[in-house]
Amino acid sequence: MLLFAGSYAEETENGVELFRFDEESGQLTLLAQYSGLKNPTFLNVNAAQNSVYAICELVNEDGSKSGAIAHLRYSEEGFKLEKLQLSVAGTTCHIQRDEHNNYLIVTSYHGGMIGLIKLNQDGSLGELADVAQHHGTSVDPERQDRPHPHSSFFSPDGKYLYVQDLGLDKLVIYTLDREQSKLVKHGEAQLPAGSGPRHLVFHPSQPFAYVINELNSTVTAFSYDAATGALEEIQQISTLPDGYVGENGTAEVQISADGRFLYGSNRGHDSIVVYAVNEQGKLTLVQHISSGGGHPRHFTLTPSGRHVLVANRDNNNIVVMKRDAETGQLSATGIEAFSTKPVCLIPVQ
Repeated sequence: MLLFAGSYAEETENGVELFRFDEESGQLTLLAQYSGLKNPTFLNVNAAQNSVYAICELVNEDGSKSGAIAHLRYSEEGFKLEKLQLSVAGTTCHIQRDEHNNYLIVTSYHGGMIGLIKLNQDGSLGELADVAQHHGTSVDPERQDRPHPHSSFFSPDGKYLYVQDLGLDKLVIYTLDREQSKLVKHGEAQLPAGSGPRHLVFHPSQPFAYVINELNSTVTAFSYDAATGALEEIQQISTLPDGYVGENGTAEVQISADGRFLYGSNRGHDSIVVYAVNEQGKLTLVQHISSGGGHPRHFTLTPSGRHVLVANRDNNNIVVMKRDAETGQLSATGIEAFSTKPVCLIPVQ
């Protein structure tokens, strides 16, 4: 298995890394690194075309920052930069690709917008085709004084695009007009005030979706109507242990391939929370386990489901955990790899 890591790296540091992961030994081996990009935090990988798309930053002549996107071709021997170009006016925090490999979607937290970028048949970057600007506020005067979209994820059938807006306590739903290359607003799903939705995952086989909320440290479970794209809340559950009173902000959420267990990361409590998923889509707490470092901004289940790999930004490490497929529980292995401020992990089988 290959593992790609994005990071909060300066241009002089190795910001995009490629590891090999041996699931028998649990060892991560560094294969290649790429420097020259500022804050290549989030990645999208198209293994069929040996392409990595990394969001990053460029500084304008007036000193302001803009979002940028880098297209890298990769092999186990290294990376080659194909193109680096501006994406949207605001700096970006997430990147997504549609199932037909026709478009990339970048999300700008600080700019309150998402951008639609064309892809050519060979995977090379095309033009910025459309920008959707969000508007509004919510109840937190510091974190929700304006829109803050944090990620975009497609529905399982690729028909709808869900944008989690932390600043609005909403999931804004879009469709793609492929003839016009436009983002078309389709609807919204409201979350409880002060939630701060960040990332989303769909159940692999049942009509449920789960959003992890950064501001109030919860996960919201939704029922999902594939025909209309509508989401209806069925539960909101804390990501923290009873009695915890320290600061915390959640980050990533993922679900096992069999749909039986959901995982989320806590930054502050610095843990991975594990839930069991019942037939009605509701969650019950199974476990909290230390992330093995500070600020676990991202993690991933390996394709086999045998391990969970955690990126701890503040400890510069990627931690290897074993996963029990029957109970969903995680256990520490004591194995880790050094990485400079890692904040995104993408596995490729």
